[in-house]
Amino acid sequence: MASFLDLSSNWSLHSIPAAFVLALLPNVYASFAAGKNYDLANPRKTEEHLAKDTTIDKRQLNRILRAKAASSNGLETIGLFAAGVVAANAAKVPVDTLNKLSLFYLGSRAVYNFVYVFLQDNRKFAPVRSLVWMASLGSIFTLFIKAGNAFY
Repeated sequence: MASFLDLSSNWSLHSIPAAFVLALLPNVYASFAAGKNYDLANPRKTEEHLAKDTTIDKRQLNRILRAKAASSNGLETIGLFAAGVVAANAAKVPVDTLNKLSLFYLGSRAVYNFVYVFLQDNRKFAPVRSLVWMASLGSIFTLFIKAGNAFY
């Protein structure tokens, strides 16, 4: 039986737009959770509107703020991830390796988003978030290292 995701095909370049979507998902959550405080005409004022809203509970407010931060963090790393994927493809790193590293990055970013937004109500999960973030960076660095090694 053929698997749903054929890892013998190169999916690594497809993972770049998927990473962009993963980076935007927490912001989508934050926008909906902010409700009337989200101003489509001026979305950067959302945090200011939230700070003035006395009806929103602190737990929900903190989740919204963390979701926006998770989204920003994803967007901050996506350029490096995309460059790593392109470098590894240009260096003809084996497809299996490209796919595994790309999928690992996507998986770690999904876990990062979940831990940061929903589990961080308990501050004891902060180290988990940091470890997952470091793991996602590890996959990026590994892409560059594999690319550099393949060029020799």
